[in-house]
Amino acid sequence: MNHLLDRILRHFISSGRLHVTWPDGAQTVYEGAATGPEAAMVLKDAASVRALSLNPGLAFGEGYMNGGIEPKDCTLYQLLDLLMLNAMSPGHLPEQIAASFRYACRSWIQFNPIKRSRQNVAHHYDLDSRLYDLFLDKDRQYSCAYFRRGDETLDDAQSAKKKHIAAKLLLKPGMEVLDIGCGWGGMGLTLARDYGAIVTGITLSEEQLTIARQRARDEGLEGRVRFEMLDYRNLRRRFDRIVSVGMFEHVGVRHYGEFFDIVKNSLVDDGVALIHSIGRNDGPGTTNPWINKYIFPGGYSPSLSEVLTAVEKSGLWVTDCEILRLHYAKTIAIWRERFAANRARAVALYDERFARMFEFYLDAAELSFRVQGHMNFQIQLSPAIEAVPLTRDYMVEAEGPVS
Repeated sequence: MNHLLDRILRHFISSGRLHVTWPDGAQTVYEGAATGPEAAMVLKDAASVRALSLNPGLAFGEGYMNGGIEPKDCTLYQLLDLLMLNAMSPGHLPEQIAASFRYACRSWIQFNPIKRSRQNVAHHYDLDSRLYDLFLDKDRQYSCAYFRRGDETLDDAQSAKKKHIAAKLLLKPGMEVLDIGCGWGGMGLTLARDYGAIVTGITLSEEQLTIARQRARDEGLEGRVRFEMLDYRNLRRRFDRIVSVGMFEHVGVRHYGEFFDIVKNSLVDDGVALIHSIGRNDGPGTTNPWINKYIFPGGYSPSLSEVLTAVEKSGLWVTDCEILRLHYAKTIAIWRERFAANRARAVALYDERFARMFEFYLDAAELSFRVQGHMNFQIQLSPAIEAVPLTRDYMVEAEGPVS
């Protein structure tokens, strides 16, 4: 298999330079025609070589988790930077075949009926809540922050994100707001406390529901915020406003039409919805198999063409659309730094393999925004053409000057 992987790497590395140490101690350097980063790795066993030859999208992460693949004289981030940059150009035939197969099967991979959705959510969001305290902000915003200046603290940038979204919702005191995928409750509590909204937050995570309800009690907001274990497909009420942050990635392509039909049917006639999601700028694709297996089963970051096709069929107006390009990269960079500083606590909560899995996830996630065309989008929707003002000035006025 050394020979096969050697041939693959000679075609794969088109930018930068990769140094490889093989299981027998031999070393090879692969250099692309274009300038780029430089990194090195050690392949410790034949199993890792074989797996990388046949299914690198899954095997590299598993090899790092299991100790069969190690960065050499560089960080994991630096090694992934080189590999993920080169992955944007065709050069690994087995991976191209595997990606084509994943695309052909993606409707099934992303088939997320209610029971499966709950299992998928539990896989990631019902982890020990102390894990998330190791790297998130104080409000536990597990989504892209908003950097108006670029040098904000994580807490300030996450607060700005909530304010940015609230401005797009055109909230008035007493409005009823639905939060689809409410997480640990931070958005719903903010909208109730700071904007006078009456909020219903729904989630499929037992762990998040317990904490969100406790936070509402602790803040004395139980009369204004209610958190429920409920799938969006079981909604039977209408709301003035709907917000969903970081949940749409778990819907699945074959469910997009149903999702936006439910959004429309759950809004009052002049209601407004704001959907915040990770997306991709290069058209429809697939989810990396390692991410699908270990982090977000059933998850997918869509292209706008896929989302807007479903929106158009629902009859909703797209009243505003904003692309946040590097905001999530900056967010995850801070998460990575915090997780690294608390890595020993992560090992104590779980084990070394889990800590390696999580740092691999965070490194790869940041780089997907820096070198692989991922971004965030915020789409404002309404059933009514006149639901929002003619210009975006109201958003700027609501947010106030950059301080």
